[in-house]
Amino acid sequence: MSDDEREEKELDLTSSEVVTKYKSAAEIVNKALQLVVKECKPKAKIVDICEKGDAFIREQTGNMYKNAKKKIERGVAFPTCLSVNNTVCHFSPLASDTSELEEGDMVKIDMGCHIDGFIAVVAHTHVVKDGPVTGRHADVIAAANTAAEVALRLVRPGKKNKDVADAIQKVAAAYDCKIVEGVLSHQLKQFVIDGNKVILSVSNPDTRVDDAEFEENEVYAVDIVASTGEGKPKLLDEKQTTIYKRAVDKNYHLKMKTSRFIFSEINQKFPILPFTARALEEKRARLGLVECVNHDLLQPYPVLHEKPGDHVAHIKFTVLLMPNRSDRITSHSLQELQPTKTIDDPEIKAWLALGTKTKKKGGGKKKKGKKADESTEAEAGAEPMDATTNEGS
Repeated sequence: MSDDEREEKELDLTSSEVVTKYKSAAEIVNKALQLVVKECKPKAKIVDICEKGDAFIREQTGNMYKNAKKKIERGVAFPTCLSVNNTVCHFSPLASDTSELEEGDMVKIDMGCHIDGFIAVVAHTHVVKDGPVTGRHADVIAAANTAAEVALRLVRPGKKNKDVADAIQKVAAAYDCKIVEGVLSHQLKQFVIDGNKVILSVSNPDTRVDDAEFEENEVYAVDIVASTGEGKPKLLDEKQTTIYKRAVDKNYHLKMKTSRFIFSEINQKFPILPFTARALEEKRARLGLVECVNHDLLQPYPVLHEKPGDHVAHIKFTVLLMPNRSDRITSHSLQELQPTKTIDDPEIKAWLALGTKTKKKGGGKKKKGKKADESTEAEAGAEPMDATTNEGS
């Protein structure tokens, strides 16, 4: 076996150390998400909550692998975003922004953590209110969550990416909602948050992806965004964009001194994973980032919007395709939901009834004394969230 092959083998889920790093990153991001949800109260400043989420991840990861012989990179893999109401994604404002949450706001929280480049991401939707979530708010959260439950059961070895896309659209339609266009679920690899194998939520003539089959020992970030509107979000203001990722395959000799200064800072601090412009010196960043983006040195994550009055829900989870099961490692319990729709579709019910274990041919005997898998994800099927169950957590 060549050194390259040995290295590749050690960096997937066949290595228990890699699995541990994924699960440690997941534990931290799940706790960070709990913290951020608690901070979502009326009059809370959005930028302060984003900062608290990122600071928690930096602090917790900083306490790990302190004494490792080789320096292990760790920290924020995707900056904390709070996208409110009809804002779809990537809202993580600069320090000077004064936006606050209000009673009844529907908040999409999106964040990521990594240890040694092994990434765990999560997104969750929370309504700023006491008591159950009702009406169309409940419908769109239930649509995203039920679609996520179906996706968990279809992202498994041997299944195809197209199967997942078709299924989640069918689920959303059952709640009279739409899956938002342009959302990609990516394979995750070490230090790679947007791997080449993807699930395109909604295919259209402008966006096509290669057909792909899921395989054992792969990791995916499954990303579901549902809307009560048309599901065709728009970029309204480029100035709202604050999250960028270094395009590692691009080079250009920047003309402006400010741009060169900012680009040098990015290469030192954030050479591979997404970052927020808040982490850079603000006045210089505004100017310098423009030239970097114009010459494709940075990939922007734009803030997109549905129409005012539309409700948008976001659920994202990280799943490890282990040899014997699909292991969902990031999640957060939902508020009590009281959707207006009832799910009668037999195909959706059949998908939800699937377990998350993978049956092996020959069904080998269980080893004596082996502990049960401690994953929180149910082996059995899930119930549809609808008007008959009013299921909440």
